[in-house]
Amino acid sequence: MEQYTVDQAAKRLGLHVKTVRNYVRDGRLPAVRVGKHYRIAREDLAAFAGLPDDAPEVRRHAEVSSIVQVDGVERRDMDRISTMVMGSLAGQPHGLRVEFVYDEERAHLKVIVLGGLEESAQVLRIIDALVRQ
Repeated sequence: MEQYTVDQAAKRLGLHVKTVRNYVRDGRLPAVRVGKHYRIAREDLAAFAGLPDDAPEVRRHAEVSSIVQVDGVERRDMDRISTMVMGSLAGQPHGLRVEFVYDEERAHLKVIVLGGLEESAQVLRIIDALVRQ
């Protein structure tokens, strides 16, 4: 049986923690006391809020899609940048994708970064450091 803390219940209901705590103390929202804290069953919270019991919990997820264009890049610089960036990804979560497109005739490199916010930011910082060298 899934249970929520008062903080979690308040967040799900969009209410202040003190309001939810008062509902529990008044008996309007069933809860079990564990030590100094309350635990609220998912079913009780759903019934209290008038939600279907099987309503999925919404989890927010954000991703980044970035294209970095670097002009004036020779082939050897492109090789160095791509090798360093790909080497930095070893051990990173599999949700991060980085691809390179190089136009030798125009001497410009495009780096496509797809993934989570923090992981993508790290890749962009690495690209920035390599391009500044």
